[in-house]
Amino acid sequence: MHEYSVVQALLNQCEDVAEQNNANMVTKVITKIGVMSGIETHLLQTAFDTFKEGTICDGAEFIINEQKVKLHCNSCRTEFEIDEVRYACTECESLDVKVIDGEDMYLMSLEME
Repeated sequence: MHEYSVVQALLNQCEDVAEQNNANMVTKVITKIGVMSGIETHLLQTAFDTFKEGTICDGAEFIINEQKVKLHCNSCRTEFEIDEVRYACTECESLDVKVIDGEDMYLMSLEME
């Protein structure tokens, strides 16, 4: 379950940002997770709730915004978003598409005190 290592890296990043901003605690962590990132959001939430105790994020609210897969069709130049992993243009059905977003996880913002 790689969600535990992802959360550990996220908590380390939160600690670094808080230290750079002279904050004593993080009250909210907002992330964006692509549906193609390979991260199970419910497992990530559980891992965050488990490992935040005793860290600068202890008591922090954890918000996960799921990013749909965003694709660009190289044939008809259409950009579109889909909820599923399907590599065909919604307009022309071409398979010549490029993934633009939805494969990564990002720390979007922190609220700190």
